[in-house]
Amino acid sequence: MATVTQARPSTRRWSEVGLLVIALGLGIYAYAQVGLNTEGTVPANMVGYSIGMVVLAGALHGILRWRAPYADPVMLPAAVALNGIGLAMIYRLDYSYALRGQEATFAPRQFVWTVVSVAAAAAVLIFLRDHRTLRRYTYTALIVGLVLLVLPLVPGLGVTINGAQIWIRLGSFASFQPGELAKIALAIFFAGYLVTHRDNLALAGPKVLGVHLPRARDLGPILLAWAVSLAVLIFERDLGTSLLFFGMFVAMLYIATERLSWVLIGVVLFAGGAIAAATLFPHVQARFDVWLHPLDPTVYERSPGGSFQLVQGLFGMANGGLMGTGWGLGYPYLVPYANSDFIIASLGEELGLTGLLAILAIYLVLAQRGLRTGIGVRDGFGKLLASGLAFVIAFQTFVVVGGVTGLIPLTGLTAPFLAYGGSSLLANWMIVALLLRISDGARRPAPLAGVVPSAGGAVPLGGPAAAVQPTDAEATTTSGPPVAVAVVAPVSAPATPAEHGVSRPKPPNEPTNPVFGGDAGRGDAGRGDDENPTQAVRLS
Repeated sequence: MATVTQARPSTRRWSEVGLLVIALGLGIYAYAQVGLNTEGTVPANMVGYSIGMVVLAGALHGILRWRAPYADPVMLPAAVALNGIGLAMIYRLDYSYALRGQEATFAPRQFVWTVVSVAAAAAVLIFLRDHRTLRRYTYTALIVGLVLLVLPLVPGLGVTINGAQIWIRLGSFASFQPGELAKIALAIFFAGYLVTHRDNLALAGPKVLGVHLPRARDLGPILLAWAVSLAVLIFERDLGTSLLFFGMFVAMLYIATERLSWVLIGVVLFAGGAIAAATLFPHVQARFDVWLHPLDPTVYERSPGGSFQLVQGLFGMANGGLMGTGWGLGYPYLVPYANSDFIIASLGEELGLTGLLAILAIYLVLAQRGLRTGIGVRDGFGKLLASGLAFVIAFQTFVVVGGVTGLIPLTGLTAPFLAYGGSSLLANWMIVALLLRISDGARRPAPLAGVVPSAGGAVPLGGPAAAVQPTDAEATTTSGPPVAVAVVAPVSAPATPAEHGVSRPKPPNEPTNPVFGGDAGRGDAGRGDDENPTQAVRLS
């Protein structure tokens, strides 16, 4: 006999538990190895540190079970693994700094920032029940983002560190970088703006050399983003934030319109702006000199702004070789800012090329799951926001690794989750929380409909399973264990739901576009994806 039952998809939360055990094990093992290889014993605070990391990860996992049960099961373990590895390396550098009489309190402060950042991620998951709510604040996010960008320029509030004016001083805190939070606010604005105006931006303009160029009046948004990025580069002397901000906008613009011409225009504009800035402003020219001539004695010995840091980082990675020197057995402390800007070089020396590739693979998985979330979610705003945030993680990692290895000029950005810095850690944990919230909407099954039409009539769903008499052919081919078969409505059903006494009104603004449907306001009935069916016929 065949009965109709509801097949609830797995939330994969237990899979997340297994991955969290591995992720926590990586960080705790690294922390213990640092103590064993430097002092011959595990660190004195080993138990407290381990319990703290387990509690933080477990609390966030519990909140996901409570508030976002269908969230992606891989993102949280990936972030925990990167955060743990970063803490271990910062602790290892603190040990070397203490031996040389330098400041050695970076690891405790980074752990405090980890607690604050995880708490902020938990707050996002608890209070933001639906990511589409953020679309109401599109232009508010723009104002917040611009205010955060200009805060370091306010006299008495902004501070200049290493030539860049991108920090502000908050009470007893040494510094805070508001631009890290600005990228989240601007990502929300870009997503809301592009969803509303994508049709105008996607209209084909003149065709030049086989490429459809946008109309002149549609160039305003990208020119504005270009001007703001140049302003950040010029006034705050921050090449990294400028590059990240403009790159995020161009990427989201391409995703919204699927027009390669926007990417080409973006590359040309940024290249032109960078060349002009390198010609007109000495601090940008110094970055290019370090990139192009790192071994030139005049550039190497120049202070400040020389290539000593870059060259020492390259020598350290070369010393690590394929397998690395081991935790605590290298010389990463010889590189200035080894725990922040050059933590990739520090890890490359002590973990080798193999360990560094493993870390990059974790970044790749995190970015891939974010992009997959953008593909799976039904509303256009969620698609753009998830894609933009995932791009930020991937692009920032590329820029950092490219600068440390000499592929591109140094930008001053830090590796997400790994590097010392409270503002960066806070922003990246909030990005992961937003991606988890969107992934819950993407993977959450659609609610049960009143009736599923079938070839033999309507089958009621949602209450006690209704018995369906199988045909003779079914009776002869359904032996063995029960098999779940999805019920698919035929193209031309003999009866409609209304004919069976069930009212199924059409949802408001039902999407017609297969990619960006339902932007104007889609109810919960539009959530779910093809991987998560909610009704099935079970043959027994």
